[in-house]
Amino acid sequence: MDFITLKNITKTFDGVDVLKDINLKINEGETLGILGRSGSGKSVLINMLRGTKDYMPDGGQILINVAICPECGLVDSPSHDGKKCSCGATFKTQEVDFFNCERKLFASIKRRISIMLQRNFALYDEETVIENVMRAMGDDKEYEEKIYFALELLEMVQMNHRITHIARDLSGGEKQRVVLARQLAKNPMMFLADEPTGTLDPQTAVKLHNTLKEGVKDEGITMLITSHWPEVMVELADSVIWLEDGQIKQEGNPQEVVDSFMETVPIPEKPEIPEFGEPEVVLEDVKKHYYSIERGVVKAVDGISLTINKEEIFGIVGLSGSGKTTTTRMLMGLTEPSSGDIQIKLGDEWIDMTKVGPLNRGRIMPYIGLLHQEYSLYPHRTILGNLTDAISLNLPAEFGKMKAVHALTTVGFTDVNAQSILDKYPDQLSVGEKHRVALAQVLIKEPNLIVLDEPTGTMDPVTRVVVTDSILKARAELEQTFIIISHDMDFVLDVCDRAALMRGGKLLDIGTPEEIVDKLTVDEKEDMLKEH
Repeated sequence: MDFITLKNITKTFDGVDVLKDINLKINEGETLGILGRSGSGKSVLINMLRGTKDYMPDGGQILINVAICPECGLVDSPSHDGKKCSCGATFKTQEVDFFNCERKLFASIKRRISIMLQRNFALYDEETVIENVMRAMGDDKEYEEKIYFALELLEMVQMNHRITHIARDLSGGEKQRVVLARQLAKNPMMFLADEPTGTLDPQTAVKLHNTLKEGVKDEGITMLITSHWPEVMVELADSVIWLEDGQIKQEGNPQEVVDSFMETVPIPEKPEIPEFGEPEVVLEDVKKHYYSIERGVVKAVDGISLTINKEEIFGIVGLSGSGKTTTTRMLMGLTEPSSGDIQIKLGDEWIDMTKVGPLNRGRIMPYIGLLHQEYSLYPHRTILGNLTDAISLNLPAEFGKMKAVHALTTVGFTDVNAQSILDKYPDQLSVGEKHRVALAQVLIKEPNLIVLDEPTGTMDPVTRVVVTDSILKARAELEQTFIIISHDMDFVLDVCDRAALMRGGKLLDIGTPEEIVDKLTVDEKEDMLKEH
């Protein structure tokens, strides 16, 4: 049954056409996959279908067939035509011009559309997991009914073991699953998922994909999903559209569209491993233990030792919870180790990273660049401002602009695109473009040591290749050392010289990425490897 029809949809931001003459039909109960590179218009289309006012089409129509209760105004999917509403009246189907309908009807339709946005957890940080889910429910349920429904949803998203935990204490993957439970609690007639697993490790992502299948697709809820993982399109979608420069380049069978898209993805060429310099980072018997009422003594990091050399691209790999991020935080001086020694070389001196103060680790912090997986740009500064003023690069205006353009081209923007986005604000860019700007923000300071925490989180395959080349180019041109924290073993194989495997807080092995692959368990290979 026809549910949504897009007719000649166009959308322009700042004089740039981001959607061009989009024509599309979406059936009730269908899962439509939206594939495309960063900046192709995927998120714009998703937000438009959500009814976000800033994304209202500049041309064309979004027509939605909805069943409307003439008495209480409740709306539902078109298959409810002729069925009884809870108020006793009978639903009747009507075609609605979404952005041009009566205001009350627009709000009623919008309430029945749920959305999961990439990198936006939208939880009440101080409330428990179950309270967050119950908050999303309407007022038509009794308190006890809400509790049982919330427990059912949390079991579906495999979070019933965390129901009393405060939201702020959850990991990123756990937060994303609670967000999914909250959106399902709204009983949507349409579910929009914009890169819902972009920041998750493969193991957690698979769980979330399975939940989307069980809780949305198998329940007959219409779903639109964007993803930079083409295999998600094949697994979940009934049909796929490939967006390229705001236009539908191809649509149809998921496997056929994915195959065509992947043919356009270049394969990075990994250069010969160079001869490394002297040791630059040394960790010796580093531990981080803490006490939990529920679990007793938790050994987040349990006695790891490693040496990273100058100009090396070094990976620290492992599944979620293996201890790699805690290790990075201790290395950066953001978390105090329980014991052990952490030294980073600055010039001819070794800096003790366990000692605070401007004469100790404070001396080296300006020479370390960090791209955290939860990166954020300054929303009220332009891209140029983010790359210069906001990070205290006091440069003459013209030189600052030249340096900003160079940093942007280093992370894969063309010279023309780099020039065109300098005066834009972060919310005018796609998430993938913002990710690359955040990487440029790190590189523009020309630090000695760069730490990238899950750098491929929201990247489409093409951008991944660009970032791989950017890291290799930065190492060659600026003699920088990189530490890459990742669960993405394919990326590590493409870019890293050596890698360390962590499991359960311990460092199990160090070697070339290919040697580390041989040390992975069957489960780890399944969760961390995709293409190799």
